[in-house]
Amino acid sequence: MELYFLGTGSGVPSKERNVSSLTLRLLEETGKVWMFDCGEGTQQQILHSPIKPRRVEKIFITHLHGDHIYGLPGFLSSRSFQGGTTPLIIYGPRGLQEFIETSLRISGTHLNYDIDFRLIEDGFFEDSPHFEISAHLLEHGLDSYGYFIKEKDQHGALQKEKLASMGVAPGPIYQTIKNQEQTTLEDGRVINRSDVLGPPKPGRSIAILGDTRFKESHAEWIRGADLLVHEGTFSGKEEEMAYDYYHSTVTQAALLAKRAGVRTLIINHLSSRYQKSEIDLLVEEAEAAFPNTYIAHDHFHMHVPKNRIDVNQQQYAQPGFDEE
Repeated sequence: MELYFLGTGSGVPSKERNVSSLTLRLLEETGKVWMFDCGEGTQQQILHSPIKPRRVEKIFITHLHGDHIYGLPGFLSSRSFQGGTTPLIIYGPRGLQEFIETSLRISGTHLNYDIDFRLIEDGFFEDSPHFEISAHLLEHGLDSYGYFIKEKDQHGALQKEKLASMGVAPGPIYQTIKNQEQTTLEDGRVINRSDVLGPPKPGRSIAILGDTRFKESHAEWIRGADLLVHEGTFSGKEEEMAYDYYHSTVTQAALLAKRAGVRTLIINHLSSRYQKSEIDLLVEEAEAAFPNTYIAHDHFHMHVPKNRIDVNQQQYAQPGFDEE
């Protein structure tokens, strides 16, 4: 499980940051990629990343402002041109389906795959084999949502010593026992999987919020997340401006992370007014409230392993980055 940021700026792109888009790479878990928002220029950013459009299985749109959706028609076309034929699921607020279908129709674009549109409203919940997905209304100039992705708990390790003490010799039978609830041995004995497994391995959780004002109540549904992605459009000194524009400061994002007890905070959606020389100051502001904070830049990527989070803030080298 890895987050890869394609665009980390706010409404106006700059030479350093493209507008919003990030991906959740689930190559080990499902072999697929999930995308969150798709601002203008996203497919150009993908060219300098390890992301393959045909592997994108789901797209989650937080809200309908242009810097979060204007890249969709182009990306959908490229996915088709580049050999994508598997169905695509697109989640988003009311109006998103109309925007996409109109864009494709008037441009004469034909896709080689089907799109399954799923309407997002406050309290949306979806259960899939590996993950639970929920959506929660934020506070922005128009309806904006945050997504909470919860990986389901996995079976604990097989207690091989216990099986050996029961007279079950090592071999393919061990994997069979782990894969099913009950296994009947050749001698007629029945092994219950629950009796020979260690404690379950807790799944990871990631909260990805769209544009929003700071609200303490958001802590309720992101509580305990392994990783929180939150906008920080303005510095802590610009709290009034952030409120007027329905955005948050980096300090407010850090305070929310602290109150929610999350493990790691990644701040993105920075205003183009902040250039490289000022990013260190923004990091200091956020770390004063929540030390385990990172400010994302384009092509920033972070692995989310089972027991800890590894960060690599360097761009993938070209050529030779990890292929999907």
